[in-house]
Order: sequence, then structure tokens, then C-alpha cells
Amino acid sequence: MKARIAPSEGLLVKEEPYYEPHGGEIALFEGAYQNRIPVLLKGPTGCGKTRFMEHMAWRLKRPLITVSCHDDLTASDLVGRYLIKGGETVWIDGPLAHAVRAGGICYLDEVVEARKDTTVVIHPLADDRRVLPVEKTGEVLTAPPEFLLAISYNPGYQSVLKDLKQSTRQRFVALEFDYPSPDLEQRIVEHESGVGGEVAAKLVKFAQMTRNLKGSGLEEGASTRLLVHAGKLMTHGIDPRAACRGAIAQALTDDPEMLGAIQELSASLF
Repeated sequence: MKARIAPSEGLLVKEEPYYEPHGGEIALFEGAYQNRIPVLLKGPTGCGKTRFMEHMAWRLKRPLITVSCHDDLTASDLVGRYLIKGGETVWIDGPLAHAVRAGGICYLDEVVEARKDTTVVIHPLADDRRVLPVEKTGEVLTAPPEFLLAISYNPGYQSVLKDLKQSTRQRFVALEFDYPSPDLEQRIVEHESGVGGEVAAKLVKFAQMTRNLKGSGLEEGASTRLLVHAGKLMTHGIDPRAACRGAIAQALTDDPEMLGAIQELSASLF
């Protein structure tokens, strides 16, 4: 039996990801990292949580291993499993074990989407023990000082079945994210999509209109990410209203009446 560990060198973020700070989140994250406290990011879809993680991995010069959580995610998917390769039984580390061995940052995105019996495996890593028991091999991996566990979730999608348990969340320092202020969001859209200031300002105003519809037909308003998508289409020569429909309206809803209402909003601006 052989153990095979994936290399972490290719997981380093080598170029600085563009990120505009919203407040004191960078200092708070660095303080948590230096004190070996895991971090919880909470906020709506597309508000910059993942970009923030990429930026912090670059600042700290640590490998970043991201896991997009889902209903079928098992503990073995996170920790690892035995596989047959070339006639040999080989242990393959999962992303969580890999991050612990490499002293990297493991980011579990939308952690509430994972099964509750799966998320329990992070508990020993998220308290003073900082260990990961690997039951199938009998190992107990001790996290080095460089390792950090980070998770995220969207409180707007909380329900009785998909909420973050208190036994989990009280192990973390929480950073709350929201959509940027209009001026900051305009700068982000300009930088990321290449549109001019006037168009970016209209996109931001359009987003604010859709966010006002949250709870009145929409689960979520337009995220900063969707504004960037629309802006990129516009710089490619797509008509602004068509770009808003494809990149924003259709991404937000399938309801014909709501689609019509959102299109009216974009037509009032473009």
C-alpha cells in the first residue's frame, strides 16, 4: 500500500487578485490567521467572498484549496479514500487532508449545502485541537501553524433544514459581507468588465432596483458578479438591454412576469 499526496505548489495564488476592501475584513482575517482561529464568511451570493479568499491566500502566500459543497459531499470526499491504481492500493488525500499536510488554506464554500454528518469532520480542526482524524488509515493529522480552515454560507438561504449548527459556527471568527457601497461597486464593475464610469453607474443603479425586489418575487437581487458579466458582454458589443437580460434577468428568475418587470427596469436606464 502506498500513500499519494497531491502537490500544492500549483495551488499558490501567484498574482494579486483584484479586491476592494469593504472595511476591516483584511485585518480581522490576518488576526484570525495569526492566532490560528478558523474563519466564517457570510453574505449573499456574488458579493466577493471567494475573491476575498483568493486575495488573502495571495497576501499570506499559502496554497488555497477550495471545495464547493453540495448535498452528496461525503466525509471521504473531504478527507480521502483508498483507490486502486496500477494494481496497487493507494491512499489519496482529499482536499481537507491535503490542505492540512501542506499547511494551506482550505475553503469550504457554501458549507451548509453539505450533509450535516459530513461537516462534523471539521470540528476537531476548528477548535484548540487542530487535528484531523483519518479513520481509514488510523492517522491523526496535526495541523501546522500555517494551516487555516475557512467556510462560507449565505444566511439569506437559511432554513430549518439548511442552517449552520451552533456547534459549528461558534468555533469560527465571523466576517460579514454585503454588496459594496454604490461608489465602490461602480469602481469594481469598471475594473472587472472594462465599461466606462457612466455605464457602470447605470449597472449599479439597476442592481439596486433588483435588490429592492428581494422578497417580492426574487430570492436574491443582482450580485456584483452579475453586473460584471453584463459589463463584459457590453464591452464585447452586445446591446445593453440584451446584456442585462441574459446576464442578469435570466440569471435571477424564470418567472415570465418577473422577467418582464426586470426588463422594464433595465429599459428605463439603457
